[in-house]
Amino acid sequence: MFGNYLIGLREGLEASLVVCILIAYVVKTGRRDALKPIWTGVGVAVGASLAFGAGLEFGSQELTFEAQELLGGTLSILAVVLVTWMVFWMRRTARHLRDELHGKLDAALRMGTGALVATAFLAVGREGLETALFVWASVRASSDGSYAPLTGVLLGLLTAVLLGWLFYRGAVRINLAKFFTWTGGMLVVVAAGVLAYGVHDLQEARFLDGLANKAFDISATIPPDSWYGTLLKGVFNFQPNPTVLQVTVWALYLVPTLALFLAPIGSGPSARVKKQKATDEKADAEASAGTTA
Repeated sequence: MFGNYLIGLREGLEASLVVCILIAYVVKTGRRDALKPIWTGVGVAVGASLAFGAGLEFGSQELTFEAQELLGGTLSILAVVLVTWMVFWMRRTARHLRDELHGKLDAALRMGTGALVATAFLAVGREGLETALFVWASVRASSDGSYAPLTGVLLGLLTAVLLGWLFYRGAVRINLAKFFTWTGGMLVVVAAGVLAYGVHDLQEARFLDGLANKAFDISATIPPDSWYGTLLKGVFNFQPNPTVLQVTVWALYLVPTLALFLAPIGSGPSARVKKQKATDEKADAEASAGTTA
């Protein structure tokens, strides 16, 4: 449940902050006439996300077992790719999110109502579609017959809406860079579990081999139906008897991805090379100016 709460909180807060920034900007610039198109775009984005989620859930029920597993495994991997891209993108742009949105909104205001609707729809719709896909994959991975995963997502979204409203009212100051770094790191861990489960789905669909080749089996030590087994399953998508391929893919994704994500922004040889190049260019320009003088 915690993993799904985290998904709802992070994705919902991103969307809430986007809406708050857009609304605050048009209000402060005296363009209240733009509020209706913005809310229209937000509403369409929410509706599209719900329809997408419903399509995934009910559409997959008409398929054969192997087709369901193949679809589930493929979409789980796609969800992990999208979420991984999202957490890295947000980590880089969190500090400049407001300025970026203001620039897009200025352009939309000049273009008219349709552009405003499209701007709000794209800004919120991307988060909504990512959320629907990742939540669907995560719920499949933690399918235990209960409503706990969906409850966690709903609570996360409600918390995000509340924080967004408080942010708009000025009652809460959020260090977005730190928030998205911490939650992004935790989401990488959750995504690793979803990826491993997606691989298991592909093995059950007979798309990948090795279903009977177990890495270990500690079901007797950590029963899946125990409270701690359920907790580990809900938070990390933990499986007490994974296959060798699942464990391999989980480790190959988690270790390098988490290391890259937690590394300081701008670190590494490429950053130093760029800095040195800029310094050299500045020195050459100064030297050229001095020669000309």
